[in-house]
Amino acid sequence: MKTFPETEWKQYEQYFLLAAQVAIQATCERSKCGCVIVKDWKIIGQWFNSPAKELESQRRCTCDKKSYDFKVTDKTCCIHAEQRAMFDSLRHYPDEIIDSELFFIRLDSEWNMSKSWDPYCTICSKMALDLWVKYFYLWHEKGITCYDTQEYNTLSYQYKW
Repeated sequence: MKTFPETEWKQYEQYFLLAAQVAIQATCERSKCGCVIVKDWKIIGQWFNSPAKELESQRRCTCDKKSYDFKVTDKTCCIHAEQRAMFDSLRHYPDEIIDSELFFIRLDSEWNMSKSWDPYCTICSKMALDLWVKYFYLWHEKGITCYDTQEYNTLSYQYKW
């Protein structure tokens, strides 16, 4: 993991700002998230979180996550922004997703970018590993942080709610 000082943010900040613009389109009622995937400084995928196509009737955004059995690992009804951005990359630039970089952001209730939690999603990390995404970028309180995808996956398995 590498955390960049504010003096180095400019080259990465643009992707977080774009991910925030994408997140505005999110249809989840609980959380507004956006993701962009970049390869050689070119955007090859972007998307937001939302319920699966044609499953709006099964929306569970407002359910208390504690009501689910502990074996339910993903307690949202939405497909994650990261997953959707990876699908978008595969649709439009399938030959470029290897060694790409993923930028994720969540918006707060006032539509501002909020600081990320520690890596916790093994669903997204496993998919990124399978597609050979090289890095995950999160915007933490301490600054923009880059994780090797293998490291992100390992940390996700260690995360405790």
